[in-house]
Order: sequence, then structure tokens, then C-alpha cells
Amino acid sequence: MFDVGFSELLVIALVALVVIGPERLPRVARTLGHLFARLQRYVNEVKADINREIELDELRKFKDEFEQAARSMETHIKDEMKQAEASLTGLAEEASIRPEIEKTQAELAALTREAAGDPHAALTAVPQGEPEPAEHGAPDKTGKTGAGP
Repeated sequence: MFDVGFSELLVIALVALVVIGPERLPRVARTLGHLFARLQRYVNEVKADINREIELDELRKFKDEFEQAARSMETHIKDEMKQAEASLTGLAEEASIRPEIEKTQAELAALTREAAGDPHAALTAVPQGEPEPAEHGAPDKTGKTGAGP
């Protein structure tokens, strides 16, 4: 704080002794010591308050960064959940109509072969069940002749 050496302190003490006098000098020195101690405590308290404020500002900044990162992560997770939900919904819809799609594709293929004149198209287009009886001596749809009566 002050750059005061031993010689300067000695000069100040001699001047104080002459000005104040030997009877009051101990009381004045004690009072000055108490005031100096109060001043030091006050300065230390101010320093501590400033350091606390700096730490609080740093903690607030850290808290804000952490909250921002948490919000960012939350929105990212929500977006991913929405995408996953949409994908699952699409897969579920596709799975529920897949048999209908396959049936329609088979029917379309049979009709296409029949239109192209494919003789086997009639076999694939006939629903599975009992074959129709053929006339006596006439070939059935498989090309075999039926048995006579």
C-alpha cells in the first residue's frame, strides 16, 4: 500500500511524541491501531464480497450454458422421437396393407399374363379350391382329359 521504510516510521514516531506528548501518545497509538484493524477488516470484507460476486457470475454463466445445453438436448431428443414415431407409424401402416398389396400385385400379374396370351395365366388366376369337373373326353384346364361315365 504505502512504501514506508523503517527510517520514515522513526521520524513519524518522533514527531508524534513531540506533538502529542508522552502522556497521550500510548492512548492515541492504541486508537490508531484499532482504526487500522477496522480498516483492514473492511478492506478484506470488500475483497471477499467482490470474489463472491465474481464466483456467482461464473456460476450463473455455467448454469445458463448447462440449461441451454439441456434444452438443446431435449429438443434434439424430441425431434428424434418424432422421427422414430413417424417411421414406426409408416412401417405399421405398410405392414397392415402388405397382404392387400401382394394380393393386388398377384392379380395384376395374372391379368397381364392372360392379356399377353400366356396359357398358364388361367391357372394362376383360378382361386384355390376344388377344380371344375371336365366334360367326358374333353381336356380340363390342366390339359388332362376327364374320365368317362
